Amino acid sequence: MLDTNEAIYRQYETLGISKEVLDFGTSVEKELKERFDKIDTNAEYNQLKVIAAMQKNKVSAECFQASSGYGYNDLGRDTLERVYADCFGAEDALVRPQITCGTHALALALMSNLRPGDELLSPVGKPYDTLEEVIGIRPSKGSLAEYGITYAQVDLLPDGEFDYDGIKKAINEKTKLVTIQRSKGYATRPTLSVKRIGELIAFVKSIKPDVICMVDNCYGEFVEDTEPIQVGADMMVGSLIKNPGGGLAPIGGYIVGKKECVENAAYRLTSPGLGKEVGASLGVIQSFYQGFFLAPTVVSGALKGAIFAAKIYEKLGFKVKWDGECQGVSLDNGEVNTIVYIGQDNYYMASSTAIGMSAPTVLGVAPALKNGTTYVPADMFNILYCEDVVSVKDNVITIKTDNDNNEEEIVGMPNPFVEYKTVDEAQKVLPFSAVVPSNVKGYELKNVSVMSNEMLQLIYKNGDKEITYRVEKGSDDISGDYNEYKDIKTVKVGDVEVKVRKSEETMSTIWTNGDLTFSLYSNGNLTEKDITDIISSIK
Repeated sequence: MLDTNEAIYRQYETLGISKEVLDFGTSVEKELKERFDKIDTNAEYNQLKVIAAMQKNKVSAECFQASSGYGYNDLGRDTLERVYADCFGAEDALVRPQITCGTHALALALMSNLRPGDELLSPVGKPYDTLEEVIGIRPSKGSLAEYGITYAQVDLLPDGEFDYDGIKKAINEKTKLVTIQRSKGYATRPTLSVKRIGELIAFVKSIKPDVICMVDNCYGEFVEDTEPIQVGADMMVGSLIKNPGGGLAPIGGYIVGKKECVENAAYRLTSPGLGKEVGASLGVIQSFYQGFFLAPTVVSGALKGAIFAAKIYEKLGFKVKWDGECQGVSLDNGEVNTIVYIGQDNYYMASSTAIGMSAPTVLGVAPALKNGTTYVPADMFNILYCEDVVSVKDNVITIKTDNDNNEEEIVGMPNPFVEYKTVDEAQKVLPFSAVVPSNVKGYELKNVSVMSNEMLQLIYKNGDKEITYRVEKGSDDISGDYNEYKDIKTVKVGDVEVKVRKSEETMSTIWTNGDLTFSLYSNGNLTEKDITDIISSIK
């Protein structure tokens, strides 16, 4: 527990944390002591499993030596794989830096154990987003679908339980492998416990005993005192960048399970005839050992942090969750439910108690990051508070708050965005020549503003379609767009290289020219030619 003496208070104050906040956090920590004690006990048990596996396989300093080239007879690599197998209760293991991430490990396990004509079944709903292209749910080069491997899916029931009837109907003579994702990913379902995974595997095996049951164990290692292999899984797959790497492994993934399944994966990772014999450790093997040794403690700390944060928000009256469908963060205090869309100027509000919902509110500007500070439209707070608490007049933002006496007080601060009637007027405060597009076909310039006398922003509109153009001195990303894009490429426009990021609904571009940085953000389904034409017209 925290020692709340004056010295510690002063130290926290230097970090911007008040005594009231510290006392609040300490009280929450005390409430969680019983849960934290259970986590510590689990961490100790898992730590002993790791140590026992290392002792059994005689881990020594010689195991930390790097290998290069083919990697034949790499003592550290081979010993570590035996450690993983013993610790997780498996027959064999493949633990390699050549496996780049969790998605790669999962793709490797699937592609090595499925053949054309086989069917893959997910009985827990849609898998993690990155697997959609691996499977072929979304078309992609080299997907399972391109190799004639079909896919079936059974969604969870509304209460989060397994749809056993649906699963039974879905299993057929083609069903070769069943994939079970332990983590919720971006979905809103609960994470699956090892006990529930065991029950599902037993049910599947009762229908078709020879089916391969694979568990995506990413984020699950050492969370409980048992692992999916111990409850019947044929394969367990994960990433060293996550739990078992202990925060030290710089890369890597693992596959543990039945010897045949692991061997198939090894031959797919390297080549037929080579398998596990090749694959040098390249100087990272020591971090693999150290990370795995520390993993139970690191995981327990992460669990405590998550539980602590959840309890804090619960105390404040909020239920906070990620909404993967709309790519936003949902904040619910029982009266209002607000979703803030990442990288968009849309804010959704609905009553938590009333039936029905409102349409997204467009505020005209996406968030912007400047010098470590995130700026959002002032109107966002009117939505969060469900009343007009913020107003903007004469370039000053006014916020109404309640003090300790429940009396209204006014707090004023400068508005970082100042609007101008024309670009020529905005030019007078800018430290550079205002370069602007002369060709934005179909769109009308609706807003001219300058942020902090440094960044010029122009907003063009065509109905509900919108293009935001920004320019500023320097090289920072000024787009205000923090979405994760899968479709990213660089195109040449004249002598300028432009980074183009696309999704189904938006296009975001950033580039530099001389000492200026530019960005274009659009929700209007622009084509690359449209973007090229706009950029070419900038004078």
